[in-house]
Amino acid sequence: MKFIAEIDVMPLKALLDPQGKAVTSSMGNIGLSQITNVRIGKHITLEVEGSTKEEASALIDRACKELLHNPIMESYTFHLVEA
Repeated sequence: MKFIAEIDVMPLKALLDPQGKAVTSSMGNIGLSQITNVRIGKHITLEVEGSTKEEASALIDRACKELLHNPIMESYTFHLVEA
């Protein structure tokens, strides 16, 4: 079976996010001061083959842990749907 994974990789909440801070500051400059605490990360979409959703999920989890995120600085979440 083929599945589509939507993966979000974000900086850890305890770490400074310079891009997010810059965007947060700019929101006030364009009249959107109600928007605060912007965090900027990565969104990754990919396809994976697996005999079950659990198998595909395990493959995505391994890819995230070994390649797609830096555990020292980032966290990740993913959502898997059948293609």
